[in-house]
Amino acid sequence: MILDKSTDQKTTEQNQSLPGKTVAASRVRLSQFMNIDLANPQGNVHGGSIMKLVDEAGALAAMRHARSLVVTVAMDSMTFMEPIYVGNLVTLDAELTYVGNTSMEARVEVVAENPLTGKHSRTNTAYLVYVAIDTQGHPQPVPPLIAETDEEHAQMEAARERQVYRKQQRQRDKASWQQRQTTQMAQVTQAPPAADRAESHHA
Repeated sequence: MILDKSTDQKTTEQNQSLPGKTVAASRVRLSQFMNIDLANPQGNVHGGSIMKLVDEAGALAAMRHARSLVVTVAMDSMTFMEPIYVGNLVTLDAELTYVGNTSMEARVEVVAENPLTGKHSRTNTAYLVYVAIDTQGHPQPVPPLIAETDEEHAQMEAARERQVYRKQQRQRDKASWQQRQTTQMAQVTQAPPAADRAESHHA
């Protein structure tokens, strides 16, 4: 989703005209019991199943803030610090940590509980980025995010730095892709036709 400069300027103005909303207003908590259909033969829950839940929790926090549909555009690396087993109760807490003009970053924490022993383990923390869209699928402005505590201010500043890094990484990836395309085109242009290679081989 790429906006031209005029559209980006308009979106910024619309964003600034929207009333701000607090971090607390975006908070979402989801809980799900881990059934055997989500696990491998060893009883460990598939990482993909947890990633799906993380994405759903983050998306709900973003939707609660924007009051619109959202699409996922990025997920930072997610490390599994502890395994999650069949029979665990998994709880996901999500909240927004940063918003731009149309994009929002959500922080999602995953905790697994053994309901028989009461033991809790924080298994994952992930940061995801969503873009609010209208019914036509076009990006639309979102309300500013209001930090109420020192911790929320610190999280917002850290999120801003992550967003700067993401933009720089996208630019590097784009430049790398363009360089590969240029190199491949040059190789195709310089390669002799198949017929010439065949004649050279027979000679």
